[in-house]
Amino acid sequence: MLRLRSLCCLSQRLLQVRAVSSDQVLHQLTICSSEEQVLDIVGKNRAKLSVKHVSYAIGLLWKLQTEKPEFMRSSELIRRHSQFLTLCILAENKIEQMDDDILVDTLYNSLRLNVEPCDSLIQHLVMEAYSRLENLSMPTLSKFAVCLNDQQLHHSPVMGKICNILSERLDYIREARVLSSLMICTSSLTSSKLRDKLIEKATILLDTMHPTRFHDARRVVQFLRNIKHGYRPLLEKSNKIFLNNVKEMNVENINMILGLYQSLQFNNFDFRLASKQRLLELMDSCTEPVSFSRLLTALGPMAGQETRERLENAALILVDEAGPHQALATVETLVEMECRNPLLINKQVTPIFNYLKASFLPYEVTILTRVLSMFPSQRLDMEVISRVRAVMPQCTLSDLNSFSGAIAKWVRHDPSYQHATSSVYVNLLQSLNKTGMERLQKADNLDMLLDELKHSLGEWFEEILLQETMATLERLIDGVNCNNTSDLALFLTRTNQLCLPLLDKIANITVEHIDKVHYTATYATILPFAVLNYDPPQGAEFFDACIQHFRPHLGSFDPHLLVLLAYALAVADIFPEDLIRAIFNVDFLAKLDAQLDILPDALNMRIRLRLMELNRAVCLECPEFQIPWFHDKYCQHLLKKGNGSIRPQQQHIHKMLGEILGGINKSKAGVITPYFYPIDFEFILDKKQEAIPYVDQSNMLPSELGKLLWGKEAELKDSIELPPGSQRCYIDWLMLHRITTCIKRWLIKMYECLPAAVNAIS
Repeated sequence: MLRLRSLCCLSQRLLQVRAVSSDQVLHQLTICSSEEQVLDIVGKNRAKLSVKHVSYAIGLLWKLQTEKPEFMRSSELIRRHSQFLTLCILAENKIEQMDDDILVDTLYNSLRLNVEPCDSLIQHLVMEAYSRLENLSMPTLSKFAVCLNDQQLHHSPVMGKICNILSERLDYIREARVLSSLMICTSSLTSSKLRDKLIEKATILLDTMHPTRFHDARRVVQFLRNIKHGYRPLLEKSNKIFLNNVKEMNVENINMILGLYQSLQFNNFDFRLASKQRLLELMDSCTEPVSFSRLLTALGPMAGQETRERLENAALILVDEAGPHQALATVETLVEMECRNPLLINKQVTPIFNYLKASFLPYEVTILTRVLSMFPSQRLDMEVISRVRAVMPQCTLSDLNSFSGAIAKWVRHDPSYQHATSSVYVNLLQSLNKTGMERLQKADNLDMLLDELKHSLGEWFEEILLQETMATLERLIDGVNCNNTSDLALFLTRTNQLCLPLLDKIANITVEHIDKVHYTATYATILPFAVLNYDPPQGAEFFDACIQHFRPHLGSFDPHLLVLLAYALAVADIFPEDLIRAIFNVDFLAKLDAQLDILPDALNMRIRLRLMELNRAVCLECPEFQIPWFHDKYCQHLLKKGNGSIRPQQQHIHKMLGEILGGINKSKAGVITPYFYPIDFEFILDKKQEAIPYVDQSNMLPSELGKLLWGKEAELKDSIELPPGSQRCYIDWLMLHRITTCIKRWLIKMYECLPAAVNAIS
């Protein structure tokens, strides 16, 4: 039996050798190590080439390209080669002889070699594949969809048919690679029903795929970005796959994933930390413009000072070699890094300016205009004005908001604004106002509107569009659901809008569908109620539902988000003990400290401030928790940085208080409490309700301010104690400002009504 088996194996090997040796052309192609060799064989054997030879040769040309770094690829030289034209003609003549897999492979590889979509070969391959569409296997259909996507045929009838086939055969897909490619290609045509089915299927397949295939997970995240749906469970599942493979990723992989996370507003501390370490390892290998721009975009915002200086020096060397896309990515990142290198900035401005003049896509014009306006002393060129005006009707509210900021900066920098060009700016702003109002009035989808409002904020938006925006949101209130409550809540918080119908709707939806709200979204949902000091009709039930929902997941929060969540609840005078203890322990604070190192500077400072304020609130409101106060040095640093200066308005009010209380020394401005809580004005009343004078505190140290003592002459000194029957009073400048504003508005209203009242009496 063993002898027979050996004879069979020997026979098979002999047959294989004979088959290869009989096809000398294929044998020659298999041993080629360069594109020139492949094309040389094509030229010498053009009469002998079969469908198999042609398909293999085109695939081999692309395979040899993929083995080179991107900047060393030579697809343009290949396309110019005379024998490549021969190869394309042969492929076009043999299309009908190709089976389904060879047909789509030939199309895919030809497009990868940058053969133009208008080329006769590409058009005939697409038409033939379309005629066989119903019979294509799902893997082949997936590759064909990628080919259509490469040709910008996202909304074509062919893609529509593929979307229908995907919906019908979804249950038969067994590979995450096949599904994820189809998800990306059909994302612009996906209905909400199909979207949910795709997400459910992807969640299952990501668990069954090979753990090293992180590209499949990346395509799933890209699909979520395309449909603007930050489905957290799927993002977290994908993130785990990325974390397990980050050591195998290159700069392009990491840059793409971080960009997708930014678009989806998904920030994972563990992946950022791991990717930072990997990028530092790859830093020395990024020596050409394409890879360096990706490195800078990914690493720059979370790099330390020494690394930032290295990146800026490298950018200065490579700036002249960079193309427009690399220049744009570099400039945006340098602005985010708060780069102060004038030579580097000036070199970057010129390619951006030239690229803007040639661009016609609204998205590109918006980004380029915004980036260019970030640089000092840049005036608005007339060509740029015409470009902005041309794309304006196609722009989103976010784009219009970017234009408004750019125009405002150029107005400030342009010395001729008061003279010749003023009408140009005025007309442009008027067009901007009109376009924004029309877009709001035509809005009929709450999700799309909220997406446009995510980055819409600033003076122009608040003065021109905010009132109309609130009216539009109330008009679309029936579209509020458990998927968009957090986005709506964030908008209300950012704009400081106390809109009771919208807030009540958010609270009702949250309580009713809390199981469908992701636990991390509870922070954004709670925030407007805390910041705006509003309790909805079912306030206790609303806050309790949110707290019970996030409680089991305290260990899964990103550290900075947990701090922000606890702070929001503290503002609402809610202090869940398990949440407070989860934050104020050594392990958590060490993890938070590590995260702060990779966060942007502005967010870093904000989190540190919120942690201090939370620490202060817990010490004052919950002494039974026995949480220590450990922010003395931090607060001292803030005091020194702020210089303790008093605004002119405060000085004026301080003088008025002195006149009322019987002396300037009977009140204090800019008081700091023992827990460094700032108070605008303070005075002390004794048991007879008379003000007690303070001693001169100009020579006291900042650490001594706010601690009150009593001297022999009943003058207030440094101590916490007060005389029997006396009380400390304070005045909040913001509260005083609001009262004054209300009085002014009342007086104006009364003045407006006065003529009507006089007429009625007469």
